[in-house]
Amino acid sequence: MRIVHTDQIRDTIAMMCWEACYYLPQDILEGFRKASETEESPLGKSILDQLIENAQLAAEEDRPYCHDTGLTVVYADVGQDVHIQGGDFTSAIHEGIRKGYKEGYLRNSIVSDPLLRKNTNDNTPGVIHMRIVPGEQIKLTVLPKGGGSENMSAMKFLLPGDGVAGVKKFVLDTIIAAGGRACPPLVVGVGIGGSFDKVTEIAKEAVLREVGAFHHEEHIAQLEKDLLDDINKTGIGPQGLGGSNTAIWVAVETYGCHITALPVAVNIQCHAARKNTKVI
Repeated sequence: MRIVHTDQIRDTIAMMCWEACYYLPQDILEGFRKASETEESPLGKSILDQLIENAQLAAEEDRPYCHDTGLTVVYADVGQDVHIQGGDFTSAIHEGIRKGYKEGYLRNSIVSDPLLRKNTNDNTPGVIHMRIVPGEQIKLTVLPKGGGSENMSAMKFLLPGDGVAGVKKFVLDTIIAAGGRACPPLVVGVGIGGSFDKVTEIAKEAVLREVGAFHHEEHIAQLEKDLLDDINKTGIGPQGLGGSNTAIWVAVETYGCHITALPVAVNIQCHAARKNTKVI
């Protein structure tokens, strides 16, 4: 049995928040570089090159890559042989978000009541997904999710008979409806299966997958390739100003579902595809 104190969880989350907002992941940067090499639109290429420069400046100067430092989504895989002491686990994560956004000078974007719209002024509450897993470690992932791309995400129950063609159509319709409002080039997470809540969960998890890491099932990997190709044929392009690189990556995750249903969710991630993972 390994003991982990909540202070360590709090401080780790705090550091992860500002690191995620300052330093764009290397797989995303590499996606930008490859997109710049293939972009057919001179304006689109210029935009991609500016995004690369922006990421470099943000890292060099320890500043947020984007002014929208997002809703803080936290994934916690907690080993079943870990004993947490010093307080409540969930409270420690929220305290870490509060500390990280204050000390990192990050924008507070969260309102306490969705109708009254009063800002909490500390970017809490975050959204926490926790799983109990084997082992004596805690794996934490922070995903700062920008409002523009999140607003353009969608979910729908298709009929089982709609099949792969129906899934492709829904994904493509969602991307076209988003247009430039989701701040492309995008990372697109697609969930297929599960329930009303599960399908949106796995769609968001999909955006965390490394760019270029295809699904282990061959037919799903082929779907990912087809969707990426179809999305980039829309011509929406970088920042919605036209071009051949509307998305740098599409990741699909699946889950078992009821015989009467084919739920599909699309979680759009903007070019500020930030993520940070650490293990305690």
